[in-house]
Amino acid sequence: MTATAGGASLPQERRVVTAIPGPKSQELQARRLAAVAGGVGSVLPVFTTRAGGGVIEDVDGNSLIDFGSGIAVTSVGASAEAVVRRASAQLADFTHTCFMVTPYEGYVEVCEELAKLTPGDHAKKSALFNSGAEAVENAVKIARAYTKRQAVVVFDHGYHGRTNLTMALTAKNMPYKHGFGPFAPEVYRVPVAYGYRWPTGPENCGAEASAQAIDMINKQIGAENVAAIIIEPVLGEGGFIEPAKGFLPAMVKFANDNGIVFVADEIQSGFCRTGQWFACEDEGIVPDLITTAKGIAGGLPLAAVTGRAEIMDAAHPGGLGGTYGGNPVACAGALGAIETMRELDLNGKAKRIEEVMKGRLTTLQEKLADHATCRIGDIRGRGAMIAIELVKPGSKDPNPEAAGALAKACHAEGLLVLTCGTYGNVLRFLPPLVIGEDLLNEGLDIIEGAFARI
Repeated sequence: MTATAGGASLPQERRVVTAIPGPKSQELQARRLAAVAGGVGSVLPVFTTRAGGGVIEDVDGNSLIDFGSGIAVTSVGASAEAVVRRASAQLADFTHTCFMVTPYEGYVEVCEELAKLTPGDHAKKSALFNSGAEAVENAVKIARAYTKRQAVVVFDHGYHGRTNLTMALTAKNMPYKHGFGPFAPEVYRVPVAYGYRWPTGPENCGAEASAQAIDMINKQIGAENVAAIIIEPVLGEGGFIEPAKGFLPAMVKFANDNGIVFVADEIQSGFCRTGQWFACEDEGIVPDLITTAKGIAGGLPLAAVTGRAEIMDAAHPGGLGGTYGGNPVACAGALGAIETMRELDLNGKAKRIEEVMKGRLTTLQEKLADHATCRIGDIRGRGAMIAIELVKPGSKDPNPEAAGALAKACHAEGLLVLTCGTYGNVLRFLPPLVIGEDLLNEGLDIIEGAFARI
């Protein structure tokens, strides 16, 4: 099997033929503003006609290098052959029955694959849903049913969704929470091991942050009242923060010692994104529950909670589900995405992307040491989940203005990049794992040139 070119035969090249956005995209944007709620934003208002491999083609004929993957969704490309083949075959058979009414094999097959792929050799079961936020909400439901406790512990800089409960779990106010409260109760936030900004340095961060977090849980909540501890093994929207080494194992041990369900939120970091099937494998973490979505189905809406069979079975029959959860077409897409990941060794490709990107970005960081307005304070992430944190010269003060200006400069040159971070000062790079190395390097050339223009 070979990687699809996308949109039947989409050339893997950057092509800028109009201003970005072009006139046809601007016309569509005017229609969008009249018809779509203002609260639904877009990073870049270019309207897509085809996408695949490492590029997105818009209505004006521009072809953009894709360093976003639909926020880590199209890891196998936006039109992977196996995803298209399997989903098309399923469409021809039936689009929906509702698994809770009459089940079908595809749902079971996806759950079987998740049991094989997720960390740990214990007996596992899964339940399928539509979105990452829905998966996280159901993980909380399952943990509460199993422990008969209510409190949920989350972390600084964490992001878990936009529903009422997951907004409560999410750390960042704007744009995710502002004006939408009150939020769900019994949610408690503790420090995370953010090495770059830890007061005593990254070498002390893992031990000190875990000790602080555990002390706060014991004093302010009581371990015996905690149903679940939920964390992203690499924090996504918060700035691609890798918790300092030792932090996650310490939190897992604390959870295990106190009968707390440890939940790894792998919605952005899962399915080969970090060069491993799941980011928590980096330190040998075996979560009790793991939530997945985004990269699971090649762009089709699917999410899952997978975990220890005895925990997953704690909810009463009928307590989990949803009309569209585990839709048969999305399940077919997931099986195609997993097939692609295996056959193209996308873990290996993610590691190569990391090698190229970190090498180039480290050289750029050194060149920008004396930049008048901006410097790269930190380069972090794993696999094809890489970020640079931008700070003001001579300090670690966040520089969100530079992040915004750099993103805008990249967009104008035909490179789609995303910002993130609690302080809005992080550029994150999430290229499709099937991107060609020539496009990858061309994108990095554009980033380097953008620094010269701000």
